[in-house]
Amino acid sequence: MTPPKHFLELANISERELRTIITSGAAFKAGKGETNPLAGKTLAMIFEKPSTRTRVSFEVGMKQLGGEVVVLNQNDLQIGRGETIADTARVLSRYVDAIVLRTNHPDKLGELARNSTVPVINGLTDYSHPIQLLADILTYEEHVGSISQARVAWCGDGNNMALTWLQAAMVFGFELSIASPSELKLPDAEINRARGLGVKINVVEDPIEAVAGASCVVTDTWVSMGDKESERRHRLLGPYRVDEALMAHANRDAVFMHCLPAHRGEEVTSSVLDGPRSVVWDEAENRLHVQKGILMWCMSQ
Repeated sequence: MTPPKHFLELANISERELRTIITSGAAFKAGKGETNPLAGKTLAMIFEKPSTRTRVSFEVGMKQLGGEVVVLNQNDLQIGRGETIADTARVLSRYVDAIVLRTNHPDKLGELARNSTVPVINGLTDYSHPIQLLADILTYEEHVGSISQARVAWCGDGNNMALTWLQAAMVFGFELSIASPSELKLPDAEINRARGLGVKINVVEDPIEAVAGASCVVTDTWVSMGDKESERRHRLLGPYRVDEALMAHANRDAVFMHCLPAHRGEEVTSSVLDGPRSVVWDEAENRLHVQKGILMWCMSQ
């Protein structure tokens, strides 16, 4: 039996294959995709965390491709009553053609994939968010040009999105500057791994230094779902708010990105989020198109 094509981490998929997914997504967006290519296929989606964009875009995308969708939350599954992730994977593999999992725990994603005979897709973990990053790349290239020539500046928490941008830099070769408070920076091991692969990465505490000359400025919420350290994080991350003054240090044609949901007035001001440099709504739309590309890649053997 051919092993399933899991979509788990960008760093574990070749640039050529990721390019295939992005190109497929762009074709679907342009109305050039095949009609009902996944007819007769069923996608199961498991959500252990709330979701708007991931759930709606995958559900709509799968239906547009001609397939069916089953949506499950943790209260619908026997996992909460003692069944293992491995056993759940074995059972679902007999019913459906692919599985999306959104969970806090990357180890759950890995266990599901190891025991599934159908493709497993990372719908977000506390470690990474690769489906979002492919939408970001499609959006950047629509507005600016090749991502390989980009100079991306991350401002804020060294969270799962920051790590996923780092993984993308490892695959696509663009320059990345990360500005975070020392208490919330990415792990040194991840930074050193990227540098060992030749990634041009600059890690600083000053957001102005990171943004200077950037062609893309990115941020994310200061407090993730379930985080108990809201007050401390607001205090540490206040200087990293993306406002018009900070954007003025980027290139004149630089774009602003945010995976959403945004907390206006916290990590980004409304004037930037709604301003002419913001491409966040295109990012959100492109989740639909890129995820159709991911579904096709995973289920086309």
